[in-house]
Amino acid sequence: MGPKDAAAATVDRGAAALVELSHRIHAHPELSFEEHRAAAWCAGALAAGGFTVEAPVAGLDTAFVATAGDGPLTVAICCEYDALPEIGHACGHNVIAAAAVGAGLALAPLADELGCTVKVLGTPAEEGGGGKITMLEAGAFDGCNAAMMVHPWPTELVQMPCLAVAHYDVAYAGKEAHASAFPEQGRNAADALTVAQVAIGLLRQHSRPGDQVHGIVTLGGAAPNIVPAHTRAKYYVRSTSVPALEAWDERVRHCFEAGALATGCELEFLPQGPVYSEFATDGDLARRYRANAEARGRHFPDPPEHAVPASTDMANVSLAMPSIHPTLGLDSLPAVNHQAAFTAHCARPVADKALLDGAVAMAWTVVDAALDPAERSRLTAAAYRHPGPAPSAASEGTPRGKDRA
Repeated sequence: MGPKDAAAATVDRGAAALVELSHRIHAHPELSFEEHRAAAWCAGALAAGGFTVEAPVAGLDTAFVATAGDGPLTVAICCEYDALPEIGHACGHNVIAAAAVGAGLALAPLADELGCTVKVLGTPAEEGGGGKITMLEAGAFDGCNAAMMVHPWPTELVQMPCLAVAHYDVAYAGKEAHASAFPEQGRNAADALTVAQVAIGLLRQHSRPGDQVHGIVTLGGAAPNIVPAHTRAKYYVRSTSVPALEAWDERVRHCFEAGALATGCELEFLPQGPVYSEFATDGDLARRYRANAEARGRHFPDPPEHAVPASTDMANVSLAMPSIHPTLGLDSLPAVNHQAAFTAHCARPVADKALLDGAVAMAWTVVDAALDPAERSRLTAAAYRHPGPAPSAASEGTPRGKDRA
């Protein structure tokens, strides 16, 4: 039996356990940096399959690194498992986790034959907090030559378009007063936020393609008859690259500053995670993945359908080493990611099949790279070494893990 057949056979034998893992994570959603059960379940499955597991890592309680083999070609398979508030696994991270575990288990018995080191990295807080970026900075990816993961989506894509994104809260502080008897004594923090939102709305006409800004009010005041002294909002600002994001984010921040100036309130920006970068897909690995996924019966529409941009901390990994981030189509339309209807799709038979196909396609892609002398040489020419933290102005001082704001 060749290594590809052996990898597929391992996934087939473990299919029931992988699907059960996906459904268990789906049934017990945990938010960013709180994925204690999901991380333990994934790490436990890998340990039972012969991996050496280090946990926690990078100062993150729900991060782990599982390692099998010691060959010179080191491939990282990224495992996400955080859910979204209120709507649970509406981005299918339960499928991502099970597919990563499946690919790792398929490759572990072949690592020596392939001359590989296989690492499955448990990476928390993709939905907000940037666990992969923290792990990059702390050295958890050191020595890796390539990285990969798969992601549920309405349709199959060989690469998902990604925007750079900054995440932060804004807080205004004013002064309370009786809204009827003594309004002149107050400084209205809700008005400050309203001015900022109007300014952002007007700014949109000057945006470039790829520039985005969206947010929610998380604190709007205490009572209608009290001039609000405190308001708070959570905002994401996106653009096509980190340099473009810096320029766009400066203009957005000016809108918040206008709210403070107009009302006499104080303004504070509170970063809620490191900046996620744009994605640099590795073309050679992407082509190999597509061929392997198609061999499993996956279909990639041409031209791609619903190739709309999102953001991910896997993008920062892609700037550090050759990486891919293809999607697994769940045939879910009109339901799309981050909708409760998509949550349901992520525990249906179509998602179960997708995770098994994704696990095999990733494992086969590693096999192809390992057995192709030119590809192997290309990937092993440089291994990632972390340079240490170098926060930008947008991410400096960002709390991480359980102690974050």
